[in-house]
Amino acid sequence: MPQYIKTCFFDAYNELLKAIISNIKNFNFNITLKSFITLFMSLYRKQFEKGFNLNKEQIKLLQNSGLLEKLINNDVIKLKHGEYILNTKYLIGTIEIKYKYALLHLETDDFTPHIEFDDLNGAYNGDIVIAKKVFHPRARNKIKVEFILNKQFSTILVYKKDYNFWTLKENIPISYTFEHNDLKELDVILLDTKTNQISRYIGNLSDPKIDEEISLIIYHEEYRLNSGFEDLEFHIPKESDNRVDLSHLNFSTIDPDTAKDFDDAIYYDEKNSTIYVAIADVSSYVLPNTAIDKEARKRAFSLYLPHKVLPMLPHKLSSDLCSLKPDVPRLSFVFKIEVDPNSLNIIDSELFEAIIISKKRFTYGRIDRVLAGKLDQYTALEKDIFDNLTNLYKFTQKLRAKRLQKGYDFRTVENKLNLDKNFELVNVETEESTPSHSLVEECMLLANIAAAKRLKKRGIFRTHEEPSMKSMQNLLTELGLLGIDASLKNDIHQTILEIQKQAKKYLLVSEVDDLIIKAQQQAVYNSNASGHFGLGFDRYSHFTSPIRRYADLVLHRILKTGEIPTDIANICDEISIKEREIDQAVWDFEDRKYARWLEKRINEIFVCEIVDVEKKVAVLKQGAIGARVKFENYHGQKLFSKVRIQIKNVNIATKEIVGTIIS
Repeated sequence: MPQYIKTCFFDAYNELLKAIISNIKNFNFNITLKSFITLFMSLYRKQFEKGFNLNKEQIKLLQNSGLLEKLINNDVIKLKHGEYILNTKYLIGTIEIKYKYALLHLETDDFTPHIEFDDLNGAYNGDIVIAKKVFHPRARNKIKVEFILNKQFSTILVYKKDYNFWTLKENIPISYTFEHNDLKELDVILLDTKTNQISRYIGNLSDPKIDEEISLIIYHEEYRLNSGFEDLEFHIPKESDNRVDLSHLNFSTIDPDTAKDFDDAIYYDEKNSTIYVAIADVSSYVLPNTAIDKEARKRAFSLYLPHKVLPMLPHKLSSDLCSLKPDVPRLSFVFKIEVDPNSLNIIDSELFEAIIISKKRFTYGRIDRVLAGKLDQYTALEKDIFDNLTNLYKFTQKLRAKRLQKGYDFRTVENKLNLDKNFELVNVETEESTPSHSLVEECMLLANIAAAKRLKKRGIFRTHEEPSMKSMQNLLTELGLLGIDASLKNDIHQTILEIQKQAKKYLLVSEVDDLIIKAQQQAVYNSNASGHFGLGFDRYSHFTSPIRRYADLVLHRILKTGEIPTDIANICDEISIKEREIDQAVWDFEDRKYARWLEKRINEIFVCEIVDVEKKVAVLKQGAIGARVKFENYHGQKLFSKVRIQIKNVNIATKEIVGTIIS
């Protein structure tokens, strides 16, 4: 029996029977879960009898609800040899909205029909519908939605344009019956799809302040704005003699300028070739299955926007009690890792609960200057720590060189958007990995590897499969168009290293690295031990960021108790999905800021780089660096060609930016 039938049935079964008993005779075809259940109770009569032990009297009540009669009268359902059969002109499936069309996912057929937006008849992403095949002798056959059996979402974000309403996510026109005379052009509302009435007024698209709420609502993260989150109770751990006192060691933190949630601190015992990685002991404050734990699991990650962070844990924990702030005792979970200075193999690792006092909070920029020999002004304590970190950096670079024998060194550039007090884009800074980033990264990798090794075959792992052969062939084809002649070697690792070597000759290192990354599969969380292709590790996990990642919190609990949650597979699936959704919400927000900035610069010309020849997309390399522009004219320019594009049109609602290449 199809899984979604079971799910919907369990959700609505009790309510449905109550409705039947109350002699409800008529069901509305449109937007009613009762109709959905009744229809499928009929279509899958034998399966329901077997799967849910319904008696004949209950089935008879369902069949007498009136819905079947309506379907039969509309020639949707046929009664044949005592069985109810769906007319072959109709299809039952689930709607998936794409960029310029929709798909109808069927349960049994191998093909997935396309549906034009004009033929959705009010259906939206995730809705279960009955669609009709419309045959035309002289034109392309169409699929048109006739009945909506179940609405997936109870609310949709829409905006008003030219006296009509359009979804903000896909820009699909919707049907409506609500009064809207009080709404202005470009007003944004939350529409209740069950009642077809306005649920909440959001604001007007002319106001940049609403971008945050729009992005969070579209990707189902608006619950992060609930004020009650900060009032969630947490456990106050008692002082314990079992904790190792490391408060005498000169731990320090290295983070971005604006960071407040300090997950990790490091210290290097050069004499004994030992690295200490101290991590905030969040699991001592957030106990399993408490309200705060359930909320943390729901959020899965802290969500970082350019102007703020929406944390996984309340600020009282994330930026105060758990944060490894300087000069205050903090509970931590510490890895003490001894490394052979010659072979660079891990000799021994200890894991224990401890108390540390971070002696200093440094920024990446400050430590980069230190590693470059520019100490600025400093105290005696800072000088000791600087010397320690400098020696640690030299050691970690040896570890890094060994790691890259199996892993990869990808040069990526991140864009940091800076907003003003009106939430409008001011400028964009480009950030690349620096020596201080590498120093911290190698220490965290050591701890993550050590943690993964303590797990057996099951637990919570960060896994990354190698690229498929098809992806590698497509990559080689794209490289060929750039003039890079590469071929598959004995293994994928050697192939990628050869590609990177050739990219240096063509001065396309970062661009080719981007292509290689796109060819790879996404890393996910997995309950079964597996390798991490990108890093070159046989097994790997996330241990070092429990303030902002739920996976790390779960791992801490497993390492402390040896007990693996019974639903660990579900946890891994949930947070892997949530990770993608959060990325989409952040990208959506940033794209809205880019669009607003360029809307004020229509007809201005910018230097851009072509990043997608097929879809005709370029990114700005000046001004709003990273903004994606669709260009109308294409004259055979190569991928990554630098071109000058004049901005022609910007749509704030869809975030679409259109320009023309200037000769």
